[in-house]
Order: sequence, then structure tokens, then C-alpha cells
Amino acid sequence: MTSAAERPLLFLDVDGPLIPFGTSPDHPQAAATGAPTPADQGNPLLERLDPGIGPRLLALGCDLVWATTWMEKANEVVAPRIGLPNLPVADWPDTAADAGPDPRGLHWKTRRLVEWAAGRPFIWVDDEISSMDRLWVAAQHPGPSLLHRVEPARGLTDADLSAITDWLDLVTPR
Repeated sequence: MTSAAERPLLFLDVDGPLIPFGTSPDHPQAAATGAPTPADQGNPLLERLDPGIGPRLLALGCDLVWATTWMEKANEVVAPRIGLPNLPVADWPDTAADAGPDPRGLHWKTRRLVEWAAGRPFIWVDDEISSMDRLWVAAQHPGPSLLHRVEPARGLTDADLSAITDWLDLVTPR
């Protein structure tokens, strides 16, 4: 069994993976219960969150980290609706100049997530992952990694969670 310091990180995007952009019969898009809070008033997309996904993500045995432009709003608005505690939030450079030059086609999150992982095994769940991101991570990250692209019209599905679980079983046998 791995120690907490060795647990893989799971970097989680919100738009696309947790809030799908379309409708699909294999993704439950149920409205969360409870009265809306001022932070989410007027955002009809929040109804697309699956309130049961949080416990399933926690059961993976990873250290979850928000990797989204929602930043701290993910803890305030998304986490309570899907059953997650407050999570660490990956920070992003304020400007493109702060990030430094990236190879053409590299996602603006990629370099920062590899820095955050600092050699630890990690999974990145996003709907904007490309082959350039995979190549760059393979060359720059010394530990195992899974860059898992989610179909944004469906969001995170059972098949996605199975693929993540299979990878975790290879990297961190239980």
C-alpha cells in the first residue's frame, strides 16, 4: 500500500468533465439538492453536475486537486453539490508572459500541473488534452502519468472512471 505522500494526484477540470456541454443517456445530469447560494445564482449549467460523482472520485484513493479556471469557486460552488470536501486549487499564471514560452499546441495548464506534481504519479482529467500535452509530459515528468481526455458532451462517465481505476491499479496496486 502506498503512503499518503506517494498517493497519485488527480487534477480535475470542471467544465467538460464535471459539467458536460451536451446531454447523453450514459451521464446522470441531475440537479443538486438544496437551495441555491448567492455564488451560483443564475448559473443553469450547475444543474448538469452529477451529485454522486464526488464519492466515486474520493474512492479512487488519489489526492484530488482542482485544475480549473473556476479556481477557489470550485470549492465554494461545485464541491458541495457533488459531495467533495474543499480541495487544493492549482494556481495559474496571471499572464502568458508569467508562464514562459510553451511549445505550439501545448495546453496552458500542462506545464503548471507537471510542476505541481513534482515527480509524483498523477492523473489529469480534462476535455482539452492533446497529443502535444502527452508528449511534453512524457518528456518532462519523471513519474507515471495519465492524461485522460473526457468527451465534453458526455462528461465523466463510468467508462472514464474504469480507465482511471485500471491505470491506478497498475501504478499503485492495492
